[in-house]
Amino acid sequence: MAGEPLEDDRMCFCCGERNPIGLKLTFETSPEGRLRTLWRPKREHVGFKDLIHGGLVATVLDEVMARVILDNGMPGVTAAMETKLLLPLRYGRDYRFEAWIVRGRSRTVETEAEAVDVESGERAAWSRATFVRTRLEA
Repeated sequence: MAGEPLEDDRMCFCCGERNPIGLKLTFETSPEGRLRTLWRPKREHVGFKDLIHGGLVATVLDEVMARVILDNGMPGVTAAMETKLLLPLRYGRDYRFEAWIVRGRSRTVETEAEAVDVESGERAAWSRATFVRTRLEA
């Protein structure tokens, strides 16, 4: 996979506008230069009653980290990722996911991200990942 070109067919589960069951996330850059998205999980995103499935939280963290490197001209694929779920996320609440680049190297990019409960301001999840750089196919 490393070095292979990536092609966007608009079917990404997180941001693809053509994916009928996707999250349809949109992104913006914060004044601090971080990439961010707002996600309000739905009832169908739960694992146990009222609690958002941790795998979906990790998925959104991965997506925002992948997007921050893409938006900085360094497309890549996730090679390794560590995630800590600090608080239970609940459906119907807004969470702000933000990612930033820690270090870019010739073949890899290191990133971090967090999810913050918008209402309380508490950090709900944190992640770091290493991406292997690749090419984006036009």
